[in-house]
Amino acid sequence: MGSLLQGKAGWAVLALIALAFPLFAPNNYLISVATQAFIMAIAALGLNLITGYTGQFNLAHGAFMAVGAYTVGILTVDHQVPFWIAFALAGVVTGVLGFFIGILSLRLKGHYFSIFTLCVSYIMFLLIEKWESLTHGPVGIMGIPSPTGTGPLQFGTPLSQYYLVLAFLALGIWVMARIVRSLLGRSFMAVRNSDELAEALGTDLMRTKTLSFVLSVIYAGFAGALYAGQVRFLGPDLASEAVTFDLVMFVLVGGIGTLLGPLVGTFLVTGLTQSLQFLQDYRMVVFGPVLIALIIFLPDGIVGTWLKRRARRADARRAAASAATVQEVQRHA
Repeated sequence: MGSLLQGKAGWAVLALIALAFPLFAPNNYLISVATQAFIMAIAALGLNLITGYTGQFNLAHGAFMAVGAYTVGILTVDHQVPFWIAFALAGVVTGVLGFFIGILSLRLKGHYFSIFTLCVSYIMFLLIEKWESLTHGPVGIMGIPSPTGTGPLQFGTPLSQYYLVLAFLALGIWVMARIVRSLLGRSFMAVRNSDELAEALGTDLMRTKTLSFVLSVIYAGFAGALYAGQVRFLGPDLASEAVTFDLVMFVLVGGIGTLLGPLVGTFLVTGLTQSLQFLQDYRMVVFGPVLIALIIFLPDGIVGTWLKRRARRADARRAAASAATVQEVQRHA
């Protein structure tokens, strides 16, 4: 069973489960919840790149998701731009904005960088809330069109949007896997481990950190664009720090610095939140201690803990095999 959940076979099993989920979902509400979980998982993948793989704790990630969403909302509603053109521009806008903010913020290290990005997040929230001529202010943007289809392929139903977002999530996972397993990904991890060591290995720190930051916020921007097309209404709360904290929670629970961790954390926390809906405002009384217990007893997250235990078992088997080989050699000597 363990080998089935590893490597390409494990990803294939997860893909089959995701493809079959709508067949067993009792209503469209659960399908819509799963769709939003997929969208948040895309954003969490981006946060995991800058925080988990590069070691820079970005607290403005949710605000970049809002930038992507508002780019789609403003262009489609106010300027009648086709959805997919607005979708592509959402990635461009967040990437360009991320480049300039990254150049400024990444000169700082540790908690100074985190505090700076938290301030950036609040500034972006205020801009969205107060710049009424552009963002419609507290009223928000209503009537955002759903993603346009072609021929028989349309995306106006919860089921079709579910599979559309699932396709983007699969693409996002594939691209992220290519990044983190490449030489560029090794550079990101070298920066995470030590700035001095990375520089000694010839890594350009500023360029590497900025590239990681831009790639991560592009993920957030595209997630926000998909969110706008799925929810079809935007308000300033999307840029609040609560969204970023949710994304951080997904990454920490699942396992920071792992490819599967953000997905597991997003789906687990979303499922737990939905299961506690009957408690209404008191659900956090249960949810909070459960989350704290996970962080205390599984500091590496669910996936990170599993990977470490698997690595320790593999080391123990290799040590036992080496000891047996030595004993065999000594016996024949």
